[in-house]
Amino acid sequence: MKPQLNDYQQIFFIGVAGSGMSAIAQFLAGLGKQVSGSDRYFGSGSADDIMQKLQKEGIACYPQDGSGMKPGIQLVVASTAIEDTVPEMQKAKQLNIPVMKRSEVLAMIARSHKTIAVGGTSGKSTTSAMLYAILRKAGMDPGIISGAGLVSIISQGKIGNAAVGKGEWLVIEADESDGSIVQYEPEVGLLLNIDKDHQDIPELMNIFNNFRQNTRQLFITNRSNKLAASLSRGQEFDFSVNGEPASFTANDFLQKDFLSHFSINGYPFQMASLGMHNMENAVAAVAVANQLGVPFSVCAEALNNYEGIYRRHQFIGQHNGIMLIDDYAHNPVKCAASIKACQPLAPKVVAWFQPHGYGPTRFLKDDFVEEISNALRPQDEIWMSEIFYAGGTAVKDISAKNLTDAISQKGKNAFFVEDRNCFFERVKPRLIPPAVLLLMGARDPSLEKFAFQIWQQLQQ
Repeated sequence: MKPQLNDYQQIFFIGVAGSGMSAIAQFLAGLGKQVSGSDRYFGSGSADDIMQKLQKEGIACYPQDGSGMKPGIQLVVASTAIEDTVPEMQKAKQLNIPVMKRSEVLAMIARSHKTIAVGGTSGKSTTSAMLYAILRKAGMDPGIISGAGLVSIISQGKIGNAAVGKGEWLVIEADESDGSIVQYEPEVGLLLNIDKDHQDIPELMNIFNNFRQNTRQLFITNRSNKLAASLSRGQEFDFSVNGEPASFTANDFLQKDFLSHFSINGYPFQMASLGMHNMENAVAAVAVANQLGVPFSVCAEALNNYEGIYRRHQFIGQHNGIMLIDDYAHNPVKCAASIKACQPLAPKVVAWFQPHGYGPTRFLKDDFVEEISNALRPQDEIWMSEIFYAGGTAVKDISAKNLTDAISQKGKNAFFVEDRNCFFERVKPRLIPPAVLLLMGARDPSLEKFAFQIWQQLQQ
């Protein structure tokens, strides 16, 4: 028999400051569980704000030295980055405390709710947030467990990536990066897209096919994405953009400044989000909500007031004709979409990107080069700093310079600046207004501070 949520009351998280881990920790605390956790970033200055917000939710926080492993702990939750040598893992083994991965605990939570699982290689956080906003507007008071902070929840002084609702529905992100998506058995499964990311296409197709088979009631796919469309059940609902025949079709996209205008099945929508990819996310959220009984009018009103999510085309400020935008884009398709979404805002986009992980960068090198090269206009630029290394074992046989060199060979403006702290002084002479300065990257908890460091330099 699969473990049940009611089997555990005292739960400890190793790596609790991570976006996926902190979301589950907060959700369980909101359910009345006794939650504690540790993180190697606590005390370093880069995660102190997260620690304080977790503590406000009643979650006891400790350094990652084993000191938080108190008597009575019934379950230890470890992120995928945690190795067996970590003191908490050693203690859990000594005390025979069961250890679960984040995905296993999320699957356990999902079994205790009516769940909508949002899957795909791009857009999960945004679509989950849009759907959450729509269901709340409809009075359904859902819960959410997300990989990113929702501005509407952040404004309450919280991290923003989790909320316990009083209604029956729970919206979760179903992550394919570690294959954990196959553990979920949601009532509703939503497949946004399939593009090469952490695995090759054949492996992704197998993972998402299992996701489809495990969905209990309603499975909705993106007809505009050929690989996702190939997994459609045929008799089920689907969505698309720009005229591709589907149950729900978004058309007539127009971006004016930070406002996007479009229609879904002829009904007008307006949203303060950049890029056609967000119209695609919106029609996916509307497709699910409508099938749960929410009319288009309520969906449109909710999206008109949608506040977005943290570090997704987050507008930092504008100074002397230079607009600074911070974005979580980190895989080839997302980086290309992020650049394209900024192009209507100014004649020139200067983008900076920090890849994360030597393995992922090596695996996706050719895709990064192809996608980013195709997205850049002749006047646009891409800058990269060295790959973010989160620790652990890694073969450091690739550099971000390999990517910029290859993009340069395609005739595009690409530059490498190893130390990101030297980036602004190098790029400053090339920031000719009006222009967008776009910062991209993920997994590095100091990226928010870096964005505001650039903002301060821009104003000097």
